[in-house]
Amino acid sequence: MASLRTYTLIYVALLGLGTGKFVFFTFDQYFTYWMAAAGILVLAIFKTLLITGYYQHLIEEPRSVSYLMALSLFMVFLLTIAAGYSIQ
Repeated sequence: MASLRTYTLIYVALLGLGTGKFVFFTFDQYFTYWMAAAGILVLAIFKTLLITGYYQHLIEEPRSVSYLMALSLFMVFLLTIAAGYSIQ
């Protein structure tokens, strides 16, 4: 189990990443819409990895559980694309 210091650092990192999302659209003279959207997606991926790794304790599980979760996420992604394609 991680220490209080680790959880505090993760919380501060999540706070910083959340602030970064705000910055992308506030300073629109520096970022185009597509740059901001891509940046937010990258920040969201990092936030998701931190939350699942530490707060949901996935980092302490065997690698097979992580691979199973990644496979299920990929399958959900494929189903979402298939559903979007069938709607058109």
